[in-house]
Amino acid sequence: MEVNDAKWMEIALAQAQKAFAMAEVPIGAVLIDPNERRRATACNQVITRNDATAHAEILALRQASQITGNYRLLEGTLYVTVEPCVMCMGALLHARVKRVVFGARDPKWGAAGSLYHFGRDGRFNHTIEVTGGILEEPCKALMQTFFKERRKR
Repeated sequence: MEVNDAKWMEIALAQAQKAFAMAEVPIGAVLIDPNERRRATACNQVITRNDATAHAEILALRQASQITGNYRLLEGTLYVTVEPCVMCMGALLHARVKRVVFGARDPKWGAAGSLYHFGRDGRFNHTIEVTGGILEEPCKALMQTFFKERRKR
């Protein structure tokens, strides 16, 4: 079975737009299982929740773990509009997610290839397949628009 990365990234983008509307950094995520069943969708809610860990990826992991009754999300794929940070990649490693697909690179915080590549670091007891650049332009444009508007205020 071939997974349609663009289809799932569109869903993550819709979540990012939700974050944008909430005045949160517009990052969205969706987690699917190997049968392409959606297990979780989330957007950044750091400000809304007053919680530095409320990144879209972390919230999606929490939601999927509740649904499956297991913190290990083996064979899962996480789609996220922006490359995960160190915290999120660490959590994804602990959750044993199989694959991470992201839209835009994050040259300041990225831990899936930009600054670090946690997914393929053989010192961890798990590796994660990483695919970047899926719907990169709309993911990047949303972030740029958000920060341009923020600077105007």
